[in-house]
Amino acid sequence: MTKQLILFRHGKSDWNAGSGRDRDRPVAERGITAAKTMGKLLAAAGKVPDFAITSSAVRARTTLELAAEAGGWKCSIEVTDELYEAAIEQVLEVIHRVPDHHGSLMLVGHQPTWSDAITYFMGGGAVPMPTAAMACLEFEVASWAQVEYGRGTLLWLLPPRLFV
Repeated sequence: MTKQLILFRHGKSDWNAGSGRDRDRPVAERGITAAKTMGKLLAAAGKVPDFAITSSAVRARTTLELAAEAGGWKCSIEVTDELYEAAIEQVLEVIHRVPDHHGSLMLVGHQPTWSDAITYFMGGGAVPMPTAAMACLEFEVASWAQVEYGRGTLLWLLPPRLFV
């Protein structure tokens, strides 16, 4: 049995907008286009996740909403503060709580957490995650609680610049 985890980095943010708080920064026009493109791409590939959890930051939530709308995704979505400025331990806690009937999970969040998470799950290496990129890891596990260090295989990494 396998589980697939898609890590989706938020779209390019607008540094000149928002309240000045990092958490409130919106997605820039380039990020909006990239998020929509990635949403359509995932749907066309038949890889829409069963469940998605996003960081509570405006740019992460907006990226997921735009991708889901553009791709016509029907997955359940949850918002959490735990993925904002998260350490690997926090990411693991979020993953380990996912109900096992979900075969695929998307987490939407930030750098450097996503590059660190991919490296952690693969057991080494270095993987850059540009804005609005998606990476899919597969785990030979029956339960999300079994997702741990070195148990993942990177199936694909898609930066939006290949498609926009």
